[in-house]
Amino acid sequence: MGVVQIGFKRRARLLREALRPPRQLITSQTAGGGIADGLKARRPPKRTQIVDYSFPTVPRLVRSPVFVIASVRSGSTLLRMLLNSHSRIRAPHELHLRTIGVELSPGYSETSMEELGLDRVELEHVVWDRILHLELLRSGKDVIADKTPGNVFIWKRLHYVWPEAKFVFLLRHPEGVISSLQNRKDNTTTRDALEATALKYFKPLEEARRTLNGLTLRYEDLTADPERATREVCAFLGVEWEPGMLDYGRHYQGQFVPNLGDRSDNIKSGQVQAARTFDGTAGLPPRLAKYATAWGYT
Repeated sequence: MGVVQIGFKRRARLLREALRPPRQLITSQTAGGGIADGLKARRPPKRTQIVDYSFPTVPRLVRSPVFVIASVRSGSTLLRMLLNSHSRIRAPHELHLRTIGVELSPGYSETSMEELGLDRVELEHVVWDRILHLELLRSGKDVIADKTPGNVFIWKRLHYVWPEAKFVFLLRHPEGVISSLQNRKDNTTTRDALEATALKYFKPLEEARRTLNGLTLRYEDLTADPERATREVCAFLGVEWEPGMLDYGRHYQGQFVPNLGDRSDNIKSGQVQAARTFDGTAGLPPRLAKYATAWGYT
């Protein structure tokens, strides 16, 4: 029977290899230029990931991480600074878990891992879990929160990987998001293109908010009354509120690195700054107005 099972496994592996799309190697000779171009080409598109979970999950080192589900330019860096200033919460820069992958060589590492009950997808989950656990060990804290905007595209996967994860949905008026995108120093994009970018985040964000149990928080409320908002978040996370959270500039927050969060003068001030506010749906196209309505901005 053992020989028969081995034969079936080998046939299944050969069939998968035959059906697998051709692999594109990323080297310095990649068409279009250098390594940076090749790496950029591997960045996942901004859409919800669909993943085939073929192998059972393994035990996690971190049972209940916190994920902030938010669009770009919605104040998630401010929220993470406030959370990271808590004695029990580690909220590092954006982790971009969805871009961290594992590559298995067919016939060797792939077969070896299958014998251990692992495939590429579950190995990626093991790596993600280890990253979170390592941050907790380094910080000496016991709650970890990741606020990467790209999490909106993998919220289903995050919920699968960590069934006990906690989700905070951070909202901002759609015009506030668009306005913030327009005001970036390097922005040369049209209004229509910026709206399209924002909508890529809004749709899965709202889907996650309607599907998962979690806490909904609005950026405007966070900046208008940070104590009340952070008290609400702390209660949701099961930790006591600490007044030192509000003075986040007194705590070490790490370096301000491009592509890992907001680096504006406002965030570097170390103090919560008043947000530009927008009311209602006047002037918004219907595709944006429906989110303003759903999020209570009318």
